Amino acid sequence: MTSTTTLQRLMDTTGTNPDRAFAHQLMEMLAIPVFVLDATSRVMIWNRACERLTGVASVEVIGTREHWRSFFDQERPTLADQLIQERGGDIAQLHPRPGSLHAPGAHLSAESWCDMPRVGKRRYLAADASPIFDERGKLSAVVQTLRDMTEEKHAQLALEQLATRDGLTGLANRRCFDETLHAEWARALRQRQPLSLLMVDVDNFKAYNDANGHLGGDECLKRIATAVSSEMRANDLVARYGGEEFAVILPNQSLKGAAVVAERIRTRVEQLQVPNRMAPGEHVTVSIGAATALASPENSASDLVAIADAALYRAKHMGRNRISLPVAPEQPQ
Repeated sequence: MTSTTTLQRLMDTTGTNPDRAFAHQLMEMLAIPVFVLDATSRVMIWNRACERLTGVASVEVIGTREHWRSFFDQERPTLADQLIQERGGDIAQLHPRPGSLHAPGAHLSAESWCDMPRVGKRRYLAADASPIFDERGKLSAVVQTLRDMTEEKHAQLALEQLATRDGLTGLANRRCFDETLHAEWARALRQRQPLSLLMVDVDNFKAYNDANGHLGGDECLKRIATAVSSEMRANDLVARYGGEEFAVILPNQSLKGAAVVAERIRTRVEQLQVPNRMAPGEHVTVSIGAATALASPENSASDLVAIADAALYRAKHMGRNRISLPVAPEQPQ
């Protein structure tokens, strides 16, 4: 793309008309979406590529400060506006992925989702804003270039989902569970809140899998995953812990509250009435171990897992299709 130095020379208000006309023509012909604001944030140039990207014709915005409407549903400054207003410090709040952050009046870069009201669908745009100064060093204009990275962003999100989601059930995978548990433990430690964990295991699943085949076993796990997920709050996490075992992280939940959730899960799975061919007339059930801890420097997230595992073992030993709570007196009620 044409350098800022060249643009500065061509668009200098003291330059000749042919130079300025050439600069405008150059901007119009660029395949990259570009718009230019003057020092008061009025649109000077809105090139054809920008028209195609936004669905907004140049005649609608030239000479106005309404360019933000092309990108957002509610009024907010574009990257070029931030540079003009010397609000580079606000970039991290307005853009989830800020790029280079320089001193006031310098180049700014950022990436973010834009609403694109005229187009009717959100786009993920990378933006660069560069200042143009006159011969006295005073800001005369800002050039903002745009790059549509929506497809790349969707591909990135898909890869991230593959890395954190279980391919069969669509739940969080073991890696995601481990990362989330440690993050929630750290938050519970900071906020002095309880953290609860449920370990959910499908009863006699090996026998069920042998009788129904792997496809039947997979279908059973998917149905149970859906049943478990249906009982969760927005900030809870359900993960496939391994094989036929699931784990549920319940932030800021007491042991009593965790027991209520566990019983709802047990009942919901039982109501699925997935037939158990190894025991005619019976249905697939789950056993659940619950644990709650108040995070402290003396214990760890691994301790919470161990307590929930022990409770799950007791539920299995006591006859399955039940929940079991830890007996330790230090458990928060």
